[in-house]
Amino acid sequence: MGKLSGLKVIDLSVFLPGPMLTMMMADQGAEVIKIETAAGDPAREQAPFENGQSIWFRNLNRGKKSIVLDLKSEAGKARLWQMIEAADVFIEGFRPGVMQRLGFDYAAVSARNPRIVYCSISAFGQAGALAHHPAHDMATQALAGFLSVNDGPDGTPVVPGTPSADMAAGLTGLSAVLMALIGRDRTGKGDYIDCAMLDSLLPWCAHTAGSAIAGGDAPRSSQQRSLGGAAFYHVYETADGKHVVLGGREMKFVTNLLTALGRADMIAIAEQPAGEQSELIAYLRGVFVSKTRDEWTEWFADKDVAFAPVLNFREALDQPHIAERGLWVEHDNAHQIAPAIHFASEEWTPQNAPELNGDG
Repeated sequence: MGKLSGLKVIDLSVFLPGPMLTMMMADQGAEVIKIETAAGDPAREQAPFENGQSIWFRNLNRGKKSIVLDLKSEAGKARLWQMIEAADVFIEGFRPGVMQRLGFDYAAVSARNPRIVYCSISAFGQAGALAHHPAHDMATQALAGFLSVNDGPDGTPVVPGTPSADMAAGLTGLSAVLMALIGRDRTGKGDYIDCAMLDSLLPWCAHTAGSAIAGGDAPRSSQQRSLGGAAFYHVYETADGKHVVLGGREMKFVTNLLTALGRADMIAIAEQPAGEQSELIAYLRGVFVSKTRDEWTEWFADKDVAFAPVLNFREALDQPHIAERGLWVEHDNAHQIAPAIHFASEEWTPQNAPELNGDG
């Protein structure tokens, strides 16, 4: 029994934001029915594969049931209406207007089931100038301003390593759905959620885009305390061509490191505004390139400094800490990233992702 046992969720989403939202509900016991076309969620075909299944698909769709429906056919529509009448949550990720054309927009669905919580996930929302503009994660990040500070030393933006807009929408959508379910307990009525990737991502810039939020100029990474302008929040290359980071600007960390390096005289530079610490950054670059990444990791072991080696995913997943917390698990000859949510009173059991049109 999970926290969401007894809840029935209909999931018409594909790729990442919606499936992540519904998987987190499935992880906690909700019954999630994934409605797919005959071709299936495109993520099913995304390499790499393990034990005959896409790793992407498995890690976003475990614990769900799969039913193939043709929503353009009368039989498919009738089957979906039957499920809607018993459902608590309805998730869809089509472009704005598609559900209305199919006859399953919120007005129609809530007329049949007033208690349903209906969440539409899109890049830019159901209304507005960009509503019908096609976009996946990176284009959304670009239009939200985030890609401008996902840049290298020369200021050129690069492809982001994390699908932040997708993930932000999944988490925001989940939060909204759970809030609506709590509200339904009081009122007896569900609600509609217009969850946009851009809307969900934008609040994430509060600590980096302050000047723009206040109506001023856009921030430049090289002058931002969290984007590369501070010596103690910076990436440094090591002797073996790998990298380490200093990830804490508190003065106690500054004092501890520069004292250990015999350069307490440079502590005052770390107190200067971001963008005015180039002398200290240059010094630390020279220091870190003198040892290998692993040598620095050993050197920092007894130092109270916010330091970390930059690991690749193989190294990261093989860390003892990951095993100790059960974050990377093997089930049925396939690997999964375990849920980040842990309840003291419950234990999560890994589950498989559904085969197309399977019973879950």
